[in-house]
Amino acid sequence: MERTIRVVVAKVGLDGHDRGAKIIARALRDAGMEVIYTGLHQTPEQVVEAAIQEDADAIGISILSGAHMTLVPRVIDLLSENDASDILVFVGGTIPKEDIPKLKELGVGEIFTPGTPTKRAVEYVQQAVPTG
Repeated sequence: MERTIRVVVAKVGLDGHDRGAKIIARALRDAGMEVIYTGLHQTPEQVVEAAIQEDADAIGISILSGAHMTLVPRVIDLLSENDASDILVFVGGTIPKEDIPKLKELGVGEIFTPGTPTKRAVEYVQQAVPTG
């Protein structure tokens, strides 16, 4: 029996634009996933705590502020420190091409830049998270 995928969608840092986060949250919900949207101005600690408390399979981080090379690695480190490295992390936002390999090396599963169809992100999560 398949179980429902649980995803925490988060806006980390001072970035105040959440349209993209809300769009991806809706797309994931429409695909049958359970989505917990944490809201604006979350710290990495708050995001990881929410993911652990909600027994999330994945964390989707939306970031436009340019602080991705500070905030995303912190989320990855906190997951590791809390024995929760099995939680998939994916990122959407304005990430420079040269930073994408660095983030993936740190443990980010996938990065979606502006203009990526939401269907691609949904399919990625469906394929990356085991449900059987």
